Amino acid sequence: MRPKKMNKVTAATATTLPLLLAGGLLLVTGCQSEKNALSSGRAELSVSGAYLPQPAMTDMAAAYFTVTNDGGKADQLTKVTSPLSRDVTLHTTEGAQMKHAAKLEVPAKGKLSLTRGGTHLMLGKLDHKPKQGEKVEFTLHFATSAPIRIQVPVESTTFRPEG
Repeated sequence: MRPKKMNKVTAATATTLPLLLAGGLLLVTGCQSEKNALSSGRAELSVSGAYLPQPAMTDMAAAYFTVTNDGGKADQLTKVTSPLSRDVTLHTTEGAQMKHAAKLEVPAKGKLSLTRGGTHLMLGKLDHKPKQGEKVEFTLHFATSAPIRIQVPVESTTFRPEG
């Protein structure tokens, strides 16, 4: 007995169907993987735009920067340390009043911006009065992410970042 010949439609279906099923499976798996990365992902932090205006006083300064989180999970800035000061604190500004903050939120797929007149770092009991052109080391500590060490330039008191 001879095997039956497949007609063209049946042959095309027999070769295309497995490819379509495999493609659909990849699509579903890919979407699920992306969903899992966002829901159970981790924070992916980077720091930019850091500066410290040259302080007018010998014992106090402020610093500013932006923490960007490209990850799918939020984090919190919990502490900042620096050899320049053993008294670095996080602050927010509400109206004209500055308030101490125990932690600052770094949203998933978002930014934490420390700016003049807003959220910022305060440094008290300075080791020395930093001068324009100097770089000051800071270590940013987070609730779940590894610490990030940055070198922050001391800028003129009139410096305003671009953007």
